[in-house]
Amino acid sequence: IVSSGGAPRKDGMTREDLLKGNAEIAAQLGKDIKTYCPNVRHVVIIFNPADITGLVTLLHSGLRPEQVTTLAALDSTRLQSELAKHFGVAQSEVVGARTYGGHGEAMAVFSSGATIAGKPLSELIGTDKLPEATWEEIKTRVTKGGANIIKLRGRSSFQSPAYVSIEMIRAAMGGAPFRWPAGCYVNLPGMDHVVMGMETVLDKDGVHYSHELKGTEAEIAALKKSYEHLVVMRDEVISLGVIPPVAEWSKVNPNL
Repeated sequence: IVSSGGAPRKDGMTREDLLKGNAEIAAQLGKDIKTYCPNVRHVVIIFNPADITGLVTLLHSGLRPEQVTTLAALDSTRLQSELAKHFGVAQSEVVGARTYGGHGEAMAVFSSGATIAGKPLSELIGTDKLPEATWEEIKTRVTKGGANIIKLRGRSSFQSPAYVSIEMIRAAMGGAPFRWPAGCYVNLPGMDHVVMGMETVLDKDGVHYSHELKGTEAEIAALKKSYEHLVVMRDEVISLGVIPPVAEWSKVNPNL
């Protein structure tokens, strides 16, 4: 299942502005999956705020965490594209460009694992090849990429989400593994009970995320800050009654 069934963002809106209405849509989607297609192989949630709508869908569907993902890869591909343009290289020569955490402007941008034509990006930042100010501009364009598309076209992106979601489903159905970050249910010490973008592999057995967080101290701090932002939104959805308190989740979905 691929679902983009929520209300779209409009100019001037953040992904978070869609929270209440789309969370309610996600709750009904999850209940319908549980009722009508409990044997579904995999579910990809596209509509925003995707981290929350993915979590709500997972909770009400009764599926295993490995069976539900959200579309987090676009942020990383935007980072790859921005770096390729800046350095004048093919996108394939930009390796390891990643964003993690929330699929919103509070996402964490990781540069420590990236290379440009084989050279570590961390060695280029702060030099005349990529001044700090330019790097900050690139990060801003990435984190605000979705809003910029809406501003220019009057509606949110659809071509790239369609392509990426098909690649994710292809992987879940037994095709080549999908190795870009995906939003998945995370349960780590200090970061748990949320759906957020992680370093993942999606294959016929579902989505699997790396339990080892690799990055600089500043990058890990940014990821934790992004997690805290998601917790605030999650708790708001709980207060709205769309999902129960965390302690009661296993009553709704025994797989959590």
